[in-house]
Parts: sequence; structure tokens; C-alpha cells
Amino acid sequence: MNEANGLWHEGWYQFARKLPSPNFGPRPAQTAIDLVVLHAISLPPGVYGTANVQALFTNQLDWEVDPYFKSIEGLQVSAHFLIERQGQLWQFVSCSDRAWHAGVSSHRGRTNCNDYSIGIELEGLEGDRFEPAQYETLLTLLASLTVQYPISAITGHEHVAPGRKADPGPGLDWDFLQRASGLAPQYFPDTVMQKKI
Repeated sequence: MNEANGLWHEGWYQFARKLPSPNFGPRPAQTAIDLVVLHAISLPPGVYGTANVQALFTNQLDWEVDPYFKSIEGLQVSAHFLIERQGQLWQFVSCSDRAWHAGVSSHRGRTNCNDYSIGIELEGLEGDRFEPAQYETLLTLLASLTVQYPISAITGHEHVAPGRKADPGPGLDWDFLQRASGLAPQYFPDTVMQKKI
């Protein structure tokens, strides 16, 4: 992978705050990284700025802090990136590696999305709106990802795991994301972009 532009080093993005997670593995050999999966997360749900997401992704979350945490106790997950409400960008797993974000999933006939995708968590609650600063950071990150990797699709967790997951939900403005990114509608979920194709 060409990293000559200086923005990437071994799958790590220089403008992200690096916090390595132990929750990752190798991608299958010869796998093209061509999908971005967007998520929404907050811990506890709807509470922001707690650093609990970072603790979860690094297996440091204190399960006793909040009653909700008991329902996810022992969970070992990660994403490549997290964008906080004010736009701060974190990276937990090298994009060269397989983060544990999509679970049982399928995109356009291909299963196991973790194998070939990059996971981006937006701090938020599924169905609620996201902040302008988050869109700004997301658009900058997507622009860099689409140069660095052969990205051909950007979708939501709800689209790759329908019936099991509902994030990021209707609060994500897919139409704005498509227009502001300059990417063709074909990059985006069929269910929200059909009217534009």
C-alpha cells in the first residue's frame, strides 16, 4: 500500500489519536479493503464524553460503573475509528488488520464484513442526529480512506446486519454525506440512495 503521502503508516492515520486495542486479528490473505461500515455508539446509551467507549475497545471498562454495563459484561469488540461528538478522532486498530465491529454481517452478497471493511464509530445514539463536527471529521477521514484503499462502498451497520443492528439509524444524513463527499450514489446503501440512481 502506498503511504508516500505521509498520512498513513502501517495502516495508522496520522491525524487520529492512537489508542491500540487488543481486539483485532489478521485479515484473510489477498483481501481488498473496499468497504466502510458506519456505526453509532455511546456508553451508557445517550451519554457522551465519558471515555467509556475507549475503555470498552481496550478491555478496560469497569462493568460496575453503570447498570447498563452488566448487559455487555465481557464483550470484546473494537472498531478502527471513533469520532467523538466534538469531532475528535481516535484509532484503535490498524486498517491493515481486522477490527471486531460488524459481527455476523453481509454486504451485497459477501459475508463476514469484518474481513474486508473499515469500521468507523460515531459517538451517538442510533436514530439521533450527529454533530456538524463529526461530519467534518468523517468527511476528511473518508477522503483519505478512499485515496489509501480501494473503497467502493460506504454503508451502515444496520444495512450489513439488518434485524440485528439498527445503527447508525435515521439520524445519519446519508444524502448530505453523499453530496459533501463528492462520491457517486452507488457508494452508499441501496436502501437510502435508490432514488438518486
